[in-house]
Amino acid sequence: MQFTKRDLLLIFFSFIALAVSQPALNRVAAQDPEDPINSNSETIRFASFNTSFYRSEAGELKRELSDGTSAKPKKIAEIIQRVRPDVILLNEFDYDSAGKGVEGFQANYLGISQNGNAPIHYRYTFSDAVNTGVDSKLDLDGDGSKGTANDAFGFGKFPGQYGMVVLSKFEIAKPEIRTFKNFLWKDMPSRLVPRNKDKQPFYSPMVMKQFRLSSKSHWDIPIRTNGRTIHFLVSHPTPPVFDGPEDRNGCRNHDEIRFFADYVTEGKSHYIYDDKGRIGGLPQTEQFVIAGDLNADENDGDSTDNAASLLTDNPRINDSAPPKSSGGKYYSQTQGGVNFNQKGNAEFDTSDFGDSNVGNLRLDYCLPSENLDVRSSGVFWPKPGEIGANLIDATDHRLVWIDLLID
Repeated sequence: MQFTKRDLLLIFFSFIALAVSQPALNRVAAQDPEDPINSNSETIRFASFNTSFYRSEAGELKRELSDGTSAKPKKIAEIIQRVRPDVILLNEFDYDSAGKGVEGFQANYLGISQNGNAPIHYRYTFSDAVNTGVDSKLDLDGDGSKGTANDAFGFGKFPGQYGMVVLSKFEIAKPEIRTFKNFLWKDMPSRLVPRNKDKQPFYSPMVMKQFRLSSKSHWDIPIRTNGRTIHFLVSHPTPPVFDGPEDRNGCRNHDEIRFFADYVTEGKSHYIYDDKGRIGGLPQTEQFVIAGDLNADENDGDSTDNAASLLTDNPRINDSAPPKSSGGKYYSQTQGGVNFNQKGNAEFDTSDFGDSNVGNLRLDYCLPSENLDVRSSGVFWPKPGEIGANLIDATDHRLVWIDLLID
């Protein structure tokens, strides 16, 4: 068979388009029968993605995901199929104890080709109860009443709203998982204290005796791959806003972020205990990835005391080359507003909010330990005209990923 010059050009550009649309084809190490990817590659891809899979009523999400017809979950699934992480944290995924929501998303969305992209399947999953929507039976917002969403241990209209899910192609060592849902804020040394205008603590000793630090939870998920264990340290701290001059949410956001900074730092984790009573943090020889929507930008936004820098400046963590995108810079420039006054590099942004008062921020993270070899990274935020640009309206956050060399 002979090819004309036009035929060869068409073949060449088709190959380039495929390489762009399937960025993970040359690096995934874990294999599933449904995922026809080169098994001889050397990297594992970790990712974090706030999917906005929260709904207004308990059970609504699992019903929505029980078939494959919902438009935004299709887009979220297509983004994941394009990026093809091996291990991914999904924030804002409503929790149900039977796991029907996760099951439906896998079977009816990730497991179905979206616009010609190969289906993807995660053999291992983990989800658990979180503090959102759990009634504290206390007046946590100081309005004189109890039982509202603001009085839950984490803001939520029902237990499990804004939950978390971890999906993995590699084995999750479930007996070794540590959760910290019940850790009390008062037990963190030198914690930030929300204070009234008269400088008195906003929360009474009776409230602090029961107040949990995690607005959702903190999880240490051991991922086993190629004879090693990488600890996936995931969380979703409360936004540092929606409060008053006492800055109760800002203080809590700061200390939720500080929790994992202390957890991985020698000499600072002695106070930590998990939900089974085990004391202490992560040994210094261990490898880890800290992931999640931290609701804090190290340069911009409303976080308290530059909370994100507790991680990005931590010597145990490698943030020397943050993941970036072309869309972050493009949308910062074209949307304008407060984006023009921000200090941070817009290429690192991972969220798109109102440009009159918040703007685009780096809120979502995948931060590897300094003893891991990072080969590449990125934020899925294409600008107009690039493949996948039609998908980004499914959520106001962007998927962030890193590739780690595995020996």
